[in-house]
Amino acid sequence: MGSGGSFYDRPVPPTISATDHPLEKLTGDAVVVAVGKGPEGPLPTPGAEAVDRLLGGRLFPALADLGATGAQDEVTRLPAFGQGPFPVVAVVGLGAPEAAGGYLPEALRRAAGSASRALKGRRSVVSLLAAVGGTPDADRLHAVGEGSLLGAYEFTAYKSQLPADRPTPPSEFTIVVPGAGAAEAALRRVRAVADAVWLVRDLVNTPPNDLYPAEFAARGAAAGEKLGLTTEILDEDALAAGGYGGILAVGGGSARKPRLLRLSYTGPGARKKIALVGKGITFDSGGISIKPAAKMEDMKSDMGGAAAVIATVCLVAQLGLPVEVTATVPMAENLPSGTAYRPADVVTFRNGKKAEITNTDAEGRVVLADAIARAAEDAPDVLLETSTLTGAQMVALGARTSGVMGSDDLREAVVTAARRSGEAVWPMPLPPELRKGLDSTVADFVNANTDRLGGMLVGGHFLSEFVPAGLPWAHIDIAGPSYNTSAPWGYTVKGGTGVPVRTLLATIEDLIAG
Repeated sequence: MGSGGSFYDRPVPPTISATDHPLEKLTGDAVVVAVGKGPEGPLPTPGAEAVDRLLGGRLFPALADLGATGAQDEVTRLPAFGQGPFPVVAVVGLGAPEAAGGYLPEALRRAAGSASRALKGRRSVVSLLAAVGGTPDADRLHAVGEGSLLGAYEFTAYKSQLPADRPTPPSEFTIVVPGAGAAEAALRRVRAVADAVWLVRDLVNTPPNDLYPAEFAARGAAAGEKLGLTTEILDEDALAAGGYGGILAVGGGSARKPRLLRLSYTGPGARKKIALVGKGITFDSGGISIKPAAKMEDMKSDMGGAAAVIATVCLVAQLGLPVEVTATVPMAENLPSGTAYRPADVVTFRNGKKAEITNTDAEGRVVLADAIARAAEDAPDVLLETSTLTGAQMVALGARTSGVMGSDDLREAVVTAARRSGEAVWPMPLPPELRKGLDSTVADFVNANTDRLGGMLVGGHFLSEFVPAGLPWAHIDIAGPSYNTSAPWGYTVKGGTGVPVRTLLATIEDLIAG
């Protein structure tokens, strides 16, 4: 372990529980309610109306005086005027209701996260957000729970001094719902999801001098072994013996040699076999095709896909799902040196195919080619791969929306699952005419097209070369959404976000359900 403290003793998400006790009989350091955005000001919700009654009708006049609008992510904090069993009321905006008059679960997830971030210094929080829209269903309960826990994340492992009196995020959430006993099962899933997302965020936020390939593999294996997973780590000698030319080529420029991590889980009564693959470039300088210096520090996040599939297989195991899942995770550091791979090199992959290297900064697809080829050898029913693959993803879709490519049916299944989970995705095509840009006069194909048009889709085409015919597959490009370089919003903090763990879990659950 490097200088940042013990990873294995990393912070865990706050506690979360449900209650059906009346509001006036609850205690906490703050209570959270929501309002919508209407044409003439905040729109009341059942939770806000309940607090307003408890405060003697003072809540909504106070909101009007303070100029609250109910806009998404807006949080207005008010004193309780000594009228309730909590000193602070946090009123969070949901934005405008949908046409049907309600609010989608994602609006509640964002509201809960915004409230968590705004309530630093308040240890225990009572949330009435699940009451929005009347009787809460499972989706809304999950949304409120996930938003609360994910918004409370912070990464302080490398702070040498933290003031004893600094305001910290809430450590205890109580969600008010009818039938609290039945809600506990749902909250167990919420806690597991939050812990998986926190794991991804911790890994992505860890600096690359401490999270190099061998250390990353060790941490991933340790997380899996804790849950009883079968683990395997291939070092550079085993990679050479196994014909993993792509992983070795990309990792050849660094003194810290590449690794391939495999994590396997078989649940009770498993009838589906799912392969997960994630890109694990622990730092990407671009290699010989070196990147500009500006913002190169963000390239510590180039292993976000690997972190996500490690956390997902661990999450599936923690939930005990009836499925067989194996994560195949290539890990390398892409640096320029006398031993780095070069433009014009020809790389031979595990499945025997050969690529002419035209850009060493298109390294993600080079390591993923080997990993996809290996994962396919297990004869899975489907293959799900995710990676911070292309800057073109952000050009096309911005920093918050992932692009999904692959087999039509599985691509649409991923999109459906993502929208239910609250992670923004958009289905993308693989136009056949773009494949011509990968043609090579020397090898089977080049690794990067010199024409920048459709770069995200060309990357998908390259990966498709390693997927056997008939195997349903999906590629999720998370270059922007996996790492937030702008201000926090909703439950999304700055730095690692944990995308697309929730999408992968929802997709796997849907595949199990048939």
